[in-house]
Amino acid sequence: MTELHGRPAAGPPRGDLRDPAGLAPDQRALYDAITQGPRGTETGRIPLTDEAGRLLGPFDVMLLAPRIGDAVQRVGVAVRFGGFATRTRELAILTVAAAIGSGFEWWSHEPAALAAGISTAQLQQLLDGEVPDGLDERERAVVRFAGVMARDRRLRDEEFAEAKRVLGREDLAVLTWLVGYYGMLGLALEVFAPPNPLSPPED
Repeated sequence: MTELHGRPAAGPPRGDLRDPAGLAPDQRALYDAITQGPRGTETGRIPLTDEAGRLLGPFDVMLLAPRIGDAVQRVGVAVRFGGFATRTRELAILTVAAAIGSGFEWWSHEPAALAAGISTAQLQQLLDGEVPDGLDERERAVVRFAGVMARDRRLRDEEFAEAKRVLGREDLAVLTWLVGYYGMLGLALEVFAPPNPLSPPED
């Protein structure tokens, strides 16, 4: 598998993952919405919990402010299941993960990308900041412009015109929200630094 470790952590985790047995009612409702909603159908490809049933990564952070966390996870469901086809979506997500250095998002989405037919060679090209070989015109546009938006936080006039030509306004909007959503998750991971399944166990 390809590897993306992201920026070095500033220090150890800034808190423990929350035990499901100790959640308040509003946290438990959010936990159930995440684990029993559409994401639950992808269990095994995109991990949601550890072996103790604790939410991983940004999902654990969502429990800190459950009302807002629920709104955020609903946006994620819409982006994940109401937008692009799986292969195109995973290309976009991993482009963002590579651009912002989010090792957790790369780790959690790489299996889904491989299952969708994206090769390890193509994943390596994404990590290298390249548009992978073997993509069709729409996929190339998704990778190119997701990378630009994640890195530069904008599209220049000529880039917007080209993205709109290839994708259309609606799918360009879908891509824009996807980039923003995964950028937000990356920020949450940087700020709260939940325990990372990528980190080696302590002695």
